[in-house]
Amino acid sequence: MRANECRCVLSFCFCVVSIISLVCGCSSGSAPKPAPAVSVSVSPQAAAVGTGQTVSFVATVANGLSGVTWAASEGTIDADGNFVAPTGTESATVTIAAISKDDATKSALATVNVVAPGQMTATANVQVASYAISPAAAGNVLVQFGLDTNYGRTTWAQPVPSGGGLVTLFVAGMKLNALYHMRGVVRFNDGTQYVDPDMTFTTGTDPAGQLPVLAASTTPGMTPQSGVELLDLIQGTATGPPVAVADLNGDVLWSYTTNAGGPPNPIKLLPNGHFLINFSAQPDGINSVLQEVDLSGTVFWQMSASDLNNALGAATCSGCNITVVGTHHDFVILPNGHLIVIASINNTQVVPAITVMGDVIIDLDQNHNPVWIWNAFNHLDVTRQPMGFPDWTHTNAVLYSPDDGNLIISMRHQNWLIKIDYANGNGTGDVLWKLGYQGDFALVGGTDPTDWFYAQHGPSFTSRNTTGKFSLILFDNVQ
Repeated sequence: MRANECRCVLSFCFCVVSIISLVCGCSSGSAPKPAPAVSVSVSPQAAAVGTGQTVSFVATVANGLSGVTWAASEGTIDADGNFVAPTGTESATVTIAAISKDDATKSALATVNVVAPGQMTATANVQVASYAISPAAAGNVLVQFGLDTNYGRTTWAQPVPSGGGLVTLFVAGMKLNALYHMRGVVRFNDGTQYVDPDMTFTTGTDPAGQLPVLAASTTPGMTPQSGVELLDLIQGTATGPPVAVADLNGDVLWSYTTNAGGPPNPIKLLPNGHFLINFSAQPDGINSVLQEVDLSGTVFWQMSASDLNNALGAATCSGCNITVVGTHHDFVILPNGHLIVIASINNTQVVPAITVMGDVIIDLDQNHNPVWIWNAFNHLDVTRQPMGFPDWTHTNAVLYSPDDGNLIISMRHQNWLIKIDYANGNGTGDVLWKLGYQGDFALVGGTDPTDWFYAQHGPSFTSRNTTGKFSLILFDNVQ
């Protein structure tokens, strides 16, 4: 357009100039606006597959016309975003990249957790299988199992080691002589999940032939609560009495047998999934053996009465220069990893010509070294003997009070619960109170002495608090 044409019709010239400015920017003198930047996104941003499996990715490009180029740090990915994971027996974390063809500096990334299939093997326990898998990224592993591919039961979940690595789980809780289906499940911290192919495992027959035959019945109209029964049996074959777990139908789901010590008394589940069992014969503690075993029956640690006496001989704690008959009846695992055990000792000094058996409470640290001890002969009147000699105290339970760090013990042959100043290993051992007939409390709402408990077992806290006004329950073995 010529300038004289612009001057001839002013209103028209304004319109033309305005149009030219918008379309080509040539009459205003301003710099041209930059083109919108290219951006790339990928979906899904994370996935989990087995080795050799496929997952498809979709790239979305804004302000670009030519699409993307795909790349994978391992495995292969085609031009359409179809990724094939690497094969083999190693898990891997693979990075997927979608790179803009219009601007190679613009890209988007995704992650694929490639998992090599897990392996299922038998263990020494015919009712327990071992499952192992090695994810390459952070997450948790569990196993689903059951009598068909509906599974229905699940093991606990165990974390993958930092940076990835081997996770091994025991699959326990299966009936004897049965075919089970099972599969591993890896739940990664990025929200993805890998499910292993189905595999089968057939349980065996009780090799010792000494498990009990159980019968279960339910009161009409009632529904039993869920769970299992943990049985410490006092009779067995020549190889020793077993410990067992049974469901509420009476089916034995797990058992362990050893010829160490006498009957199991007690057995408790540890935080790591192992069992801690005290085997001891009568009188209390003779030939005792404490054993930590896993579900396969492998012994991880044990302490015989002789081992405990050797540890007491090397200990520096006050009062540890004693010789015990052995451990018996109960123990408690503390939050700091210490183990409180009950052991019996013989004393020929307190009553002439009579060997009196009393109890001590021993605190073993994380390395099973004695660090604190309480001795009944130092704190109670030996002339008080409701059930006579030689078994003077017959302590059968120990409770830890987390609110104050003290201990409560049940002395069956004294008809007492006794609270001891333990103070998490810093206490004096003083008796804080005695509950029971001729103890420190008045019986309210009952007839003294008839309505007191006698020869009691199994005390347990039934309130959240364990000091002040709290609730306690026990089994009264009144005779």
